Amino acid sequence: MIKEQAYTGSCFCGAVQFAVNGEPAAMGYCHCHSCRHWSAGPVNAFTLWPPEALKITGGAGNIATYEKTPASQRKWCRRCGGHLFTVHPSMGLVDVYAALLPDLPFEPQVHVNYAEAVLRVHDGVAKLKDVPEEMGGSGLGAEA
Repeated sequence: MIKEQAYTGSCFCGAVQFAVNGEPAAMGYCHCHSCRHWSAGPVNAFTLWPPEALKITGGAGNIATYEKTPASQRKWCRRCGGHLFTVHPSMGLVDVYAALLPDLPFEPQVHVNYAEAVLRVHDGVAKLKDVPEEMGGSGLGAEA
């Protein structure tokens, strides 16, 4: 029997701790306006997991939620304001920000919402106009 890998992380101040088990469904970069605005950066590195893979191991009472649209429930720490994850109900996945999982070997497979990119990345990783078809997008490629 193969033992599932567990990865741990926390918010900026450490008040919220969590673990994810197994392997992510996908890893990559999101260039959409919402992710850029939320992260205050030109791109967001994501790791997508089934919700059951994520366990809050400490400080659950410090987690707050903001839901600008039904597509994304963004979570952060009430104490430090550190971003934690985004729940995507329509996809059935949760995005645990890659920077919060220091021991996870981050191997991006795709750039999504590249049509909205403000920072062009030349890394040889596939770039999609929006998101893959199986996630409700067009699945069309975008110009690098």
